[in-house]
Amino acid sequence: MVTKNELKESLKSLGICKGMTLEVHSSLSSFGELEGGAETVIDILKELVTEEGSIFMPALRLSKELPLSEEDKKLGITVKIKVLPPDSDRTAMGIVADTFRKLPDTYTGTDTISTSGWGKHGKEAVTGGLDYPIHNGGMALMLGVDIYKLTAMHYVEGITPGEIYERFEPTEAINRKYPPDEWFMEAGHPPVKAWYKIQDMAYEKGLIKETIIGECKIMFFDIWSVVSLYENELRRDPYGLWGMIRHEDAKECII
Repeated sequence: MVTKNELKESLKSLGICKGMTLEVHSSLSSFGELEGGAETVIDILKELVTEEGSIFMPALRLSKELPLSEEDKKLGITVKIKVLPPDSDRTAMGIVADTFRKLPDTYTGTDTISTSGWGKHGKEAVTGGLDYPIHNGGMALMLGVDIYKLTAMHYVEGITPGEIYERFEPTEAINRKYPPDEWFMEAGHPPVKAWYKIQDMAYEKGLIKETIIGECKIMFFDIWSVVSLYENELRRDPYGLWGMIRHEDAKECII
C-alpha cells in the first residue's frame, strides 16, 4: 500500500509547492492501493499548494466509452459515449475528479464540458475552464495517465483545419439514432495518435519530469510548454501530425 506520507513526499520532491496552480488528471487504480483513496490525493494536493494556489480537475459529464453493437459498427461508429445528467455521481473522469467536483469548497461549471476549481483562482473554472492555468504558468500533474487525458490540449485545436474533423463527424443516420445533445459519437479515427507524437517531443526536450509511486507513473510539466508544441505542429503541418493527406493533395496524386 502507498501511504499518505509517501505520496506527499513524492509530490513535494516533484516540485509541487505553495501557491502553485495545477491541472490534475488521475487514475486512482494506477496506484495499486492508496491509503485513504481519492480523499488522500485531494487532501495532499490542497495541503501542498495551500489556498494561495489553485487546483483544477476535469468535470466532463460523460460516460466511459460504451460497447458498440453490430448496428453501430455498420453505421461506421467507432466511439460511443453517453452525456450524463448533472447529478451523476460517477463519470469517465475518475473517482478523484468526481470526488473533487462534489466537495463544498469546489467551483464547477454547469455545462457538459466543464472544469472544477479550488483555491485562490478556483472560481475561474466556472467561466474560463482551464484558461487560467494554461495562460498563467499552471503545471500539469498526471497521476497514472498520459497526455491523452490532458484536457488543456483541446484549447488550441481551434486552428485545426475543418476538413480533418469533417472526416470523422457522425453522419445524419448516426445523429438520428444518437442525438448530439445526448451522445458524443465518432465515426472513424485518424491513422496516427498525434498526441503521443507531442508527448515524445516533450520528453525529448526534457519538459516532462516523472516519478513512480507504488505502481503509479506520475508526469509533471508546465502546461503551456507542452500544449504550445501541439499548437506549433497544428500550424506547421496538421495533416502530417495526424498521418493524413489533404483532399487536394490526394486528387493531385490521382491525376
